[in-house]
Amino acid sequence: MGGRRFGFIRARKAACFTQESLAHALNLDPTTVGHWERGRTEPLVYKRPKLAKLLKVSLAELEDLLAEGTPRETVQSVPVVQRNAPSTTTRTTPRGGLLLPVMVNGRPVLVPLDGTTVAASELGPHLPLALVAGDEADLPADQTAEWDTMSPLSRRSLLKHGIPTTVLPALGLDDLQRVSEAMADARRHFDRPVLEYFSRQLAACKADDGTLGPAKTLPIVLGVAGAIEEHARDVKPAIRRDLLRLGAESAEFAGWLYRDVRDFGRTLYWYDRAMEWAQEAGDPAMQGYVLLKKAQLAFDEREPRRMLSLSQAVQRGPWTLPNRVQAESVQQEARAEVMLGATADAVASKLDEARQLLGARDDRDCSLGAHYNDTLLTMQTAICYTEAGAPRRAVELYDESLVEDRFSPRDYGFFLSLRAGSLALAGEPDEAARTGVESAARADSTSSRRTKQELVRVLEYLRPWANRPVVMQLGEVVAT
Repeated sequence: MGGRRFGFIRARKAACFTQESLAHALNLDPTTVGHWERGRTEPLVYKRPKLAKLLKVSLAELEDLLAEGTPRETVQSVPVVQRNAPSTTTRTTPRGGLLLPVMVNGRPVLVPLDGTTVAASELGPHLPLALVAGDEADLPADQTAEWDTMSPLSRRSLLKHGIPTTVLPALGLDDLQRVSEAMADARRHFDRPVLEYFSRQLAACKADDGTLGPAKTLPIVLGVAGAIEEHARDVKPAIRRDLLRLGAESAEFAGWLYRDVRDFGRTLYWYDRAMEWAQEAGDPAMQGYVLLKKAQLAFDEREPRRMLSLSQAVQRGPWTLPNRVQAESVQQEARAEVMLGATADAVASKLDEARQLLGARDDRDCSLGAHYNDTLLTMQTAICYTEAGAPRRAVELYDESLVEDRFSPRDYGFFLSLRAGSLALAGEPDEAARTGVESAARADSTSSRRTKQELVRVLEYLRPWANRPVVMQLGEVVAT
């Protein structure tokens, strides 16, 4: 491990930050900054531009501050799978090297940035452009030819601005050149093709989320959001508003991903960022949609009064929302009311209103809530019945509409956990436990802590039958 980074500490104090306040500004755990200052860990690449801005130093100066107290000849060893070598083999980067996180086959990997190591490892085929840390790297001729078509400025820009965290494995040479130039000089080069590229990245993340889960999707989404946050102030006015709209969309999605892993503090942070960017972009519909997402978060936190007022605010706001978003807000209002003591019959009219809104023709061209459909409304109605003390009615709805091919793997597992809870409350412990075991398998494969938390609640419902074999099995799988 390295020693104390006194230069970094002096820079933090000169910028009037405590460790805790700097961590808060970066949306990090308070202990993280202390680890940086003791040389135990390094800031992630996508965090460094904002960190430099907060400390009022350049990126190059920040790199020098972080190098202090760290051995110059080696950087912390990271695992790299080598051909004809055990998977536990470790490598160190040579002088001038960096550790760069990139997405390889859907997972973040710390790649040592010397060309020899990259070319010799099994990462090579997944990185069509070699990642080099210095001019002395010995690269295969075909990779050298491609890489050298980029200017040194473009290469340095990619490394310093953290964009490889998000995009390198998916970029062709033309896109790589364009994005790197945009990061180096956003005012001149951050044009509509670059914006469209980030939009495609975000759309791909959303499409894969229900299968890959937040652990694999979050690094890409945070990379997109971080790039937007860093460069929104520098882009041309003609593109700034659209960039902020995309920022609001990426921040809202990041909030959802953090909600799925039950990190509610970061969920709220990103929802607030989405609201701010939507306001700055003049996008009132997104503002209303973020309020709906906050109402859903209030349900997770079991705050029915906040859930009720937020759902009503969605409906009263000065925006025009698609019918499907309005339908979900009405359903959320009904659910909040039953959590506050209303009966299922008392909110039946609201649930009917939600279904009518969802079925009505809507000519508005808006992608917000595009995933919301009749099946999801049925699932949420079942949740409402369970909250209202009518679990048998909920089970009937689950049996009617909970069909695997209608959902992503993550969402199917989540609704299975809710069905298990309704079955337990309806007095069917064995079927509840079997459903819970099936749900747990989906939760594990998609890293859905939200689903696992629901299964913890199911086990509470099943406590009177704790000694039944299948209930004990569910307890074991949830514990692991």
